[in-house]
Amino acid sequence: MDLNLHGLENSYFSERFPTYGRRGMVATSNALAAQAGLEMLNKGGNAVDAALAAAACLTVCEPTANGIGGDAFAIVAFSGKLYGLNASGPAPQGISLETLVKQGYQEIPRHGFVPVNVPGAPAGWVALSKRFGRLPLTEVFAPAVAYAEEGYAVSPVLARQWGRAFEIYKKWLQGEEFDEWFKTFAPEGRAPRPGEVVRLGNHGRTLRRIAETMGEAFYRGEIAEQKDGFSRKHGGFLRAEDLADYEAEWVDPISTEYRGLEVWEIPPNGQGIVALMALNILRGFGFAREDKNSPLTYHRQIEALKLAFADAQSYVTDPRYMQVSVEELLSESWAAEKRKLIGTRAITPPRSEETKGGTVYLTAADGDGNMISLIQSNYMGFGSGLVVPGTGVALHNRGHNFSFDPDHHNCLAPGKKTYHTIIPGFLTKNGKPLGPFGVMGGFMQPQGHVQVVMNLTDFGHNPQAALDGPRFQWMKGLQVQLEKTVPSSIVQELLEMGHEITVTEENSGYGRGQIILRADNGTLIGGTESRVDGTVAVW
Repeated sequence: MDLNLHGLENSYFSERFPTYGRRGMVATSNALAAQAGLEMLNKGGNAVDAALAAAACLTVCEPTANGIGGDAFAIVAFSGKLYGLNASGPAPQGISLETLVKQGYQEIPRHGFVPVNVPGAPAGWVALSKRFGRLPLTEVFAPAVAYAEEGYAVSPVLARQWGRAFEIYKKWLQGEEFDEWFKTFAPEGRAPRPGEVVRLGNHGRTLRRIAETMGEAFYRGEIAEQKDGFSRKHGGFLRAEDLADYEAEWVDPISTEYRGLEVWEIPPNGQGIVALMALNILRGFGFAREDKNSPLTYHRQIEALKLAFADAQSYVTDPRYMQVSVEELLSESWAAEKRKLIGTRAITPPRSEETKGGTVYLTAADGDGNMISLIQSNYMGFGSGLVVPGTGVALHNRGHNFSFDPDHHNCLAPGKKTYHTIIPGFLTKNGKPLGPFGVMGGFMQPQGHVQVVMNLTDFGHNPQAALDGPRFQWMKGLQVQLEKTVPSSIVQELLEMGHEITVTEENSGYGRGQIILRADNGTLIGGTESRVDGTVAVW
C-alpha cells in the first residue's frame, strides 16, 4: 500500500496542502510553541530537543489544555528504533476508597484535591532530555520561560477556550484553596481577551528551576515542599514522599498491522489500545477510496470503536491490576468475535462513558531521521482548579478517571495509575519509521486515531487532508456527534440505522491533530490542525 504523501487528489474536504521540509519540522497547536521547537533545531538540537521546547511553551501559551502539573506520554524514533515513555503519575499513597467513603464521597469529584495524582510530565521531560537530547534543558526551556515572564498575546481560539473554562470554574470552584487559580489565570476577574498580553511569572520561575535542577526541585526540592504544604493545608492527599518516589517509565510500544502499515501506541494504562482494537475489527472489512462518503463506512467505524471502548473501559488500567492481557485484547480471535456483532443496525455496548478532556499534542522531526510523538495534559482543561501558590503549577485531575466501584479493575487504590486518555501514535512500514501522528481530546483520541489512519490508508488522503476531513465522535450508548461538514445524506442514513445523531455547529469537540511523515528520500511532510491555531514550523 502506497500512501498519498504528495498528491493533491483525494483531498476531498481540504483546501490546504501539506507542508514540506528537509532538515527539520515541528507541528503543534500553537505558533509560538512550534517556532520555539524550530529554534532548537537551528541551534543544533534534535527532534527531542525541539519537542521539549514546544512542550514547555505549550504549558505557558496554551494553559487551557496542559501544564507543569500534568502527565505526558511519548513515542520516540531514534536511530531507527522506537522507544515508549509513560510519564503518568499514580494516586497518592494516602488516598483510598475507604477514606473517601468515610469523608462522605460517593464518586470521585472533578475538582479539588481528591482527583490530584502525582504530576508526571516534568519527569518525562527530564527523562527524554537525558536519554536523547543534545542541548541543555536550560537552553531548551528558555523560550517558554521568556514567554511566561515577558508575556505573549492571546489568540482568538485560546481566548475562547479560556473564557469557557473561566465560566465553569467561576461556578464550581468554591473555597479558599481555589483562590490561586483565579489570581493566576484571571487576575482581572475574567479570562483574557484576544490580543491581550498574558504573563505567568511564577510559571516561568518554576520552569527555570525544573531545567536547572533536572527535575529535582519539582520532585524532591523546594517546589515539592510547596506542593506538600499546600496539600496538607487544605486536606489533600498528595505528599512530598509521593513526589520523591516518582520516576517516568520507559515502556515498549504496542502495535497492530493495518493495510500494510504498523500502527503503534503506548500500552496500558493508556487507552491507545482502543484504537488498535478498533482497527483490528475494521481490518476485516474492505474499504475502497470512494467509500469515505459511505454511510456504511461511518457505521462500521462507529460500531468498531464502541466495541473496543466497551472492553477497554472494563479492563484497561494500571497493568499491574489488569486481569485481561494486552495480547488477548489485540488477538485476531477477539477482533473476529467483535466483528460478527456489526450488522446494519446500531448497537448499544455493555459499558459506555462520556467525558471531556483537555490535552495538547505535538510532533517533531529532524534531518537525521529522528522523530517524536508527544502528548501532555492537565485533563479537563486547566485540571483540578488548584494552583500551588508561588509556583504557577496547576495540578491535574487525572484521578477523576478512577472507578469508585471496588470491584472494577480501574478502581482507586494507593499508588495506582488510572486508565489514561492521552495517547501518542506512530506509524512504521516494514519496521521502518514513517512518522508520528496524534489527535488530542479526551475519549475522542482513539476515535481520532482510527479516522486519521483510515484517511491515510483506505481513502488516500495526504497528511493535511487526513486531518481536515470531517470527523465523528461516539459519545455513549447510541449517541454520536458529527461535524457539520458531514454530508446531510450520511446523517439521514445513520439515523435510519438507529444512531442518535447530533450535528454540531462548533468543531472544537473533535480533537486537534498533528502529523509528520518521512518520505523515502528524506523529505518531511507535515499536516496540522485546521480547527485551532495549528502550525507547522519547518526548516
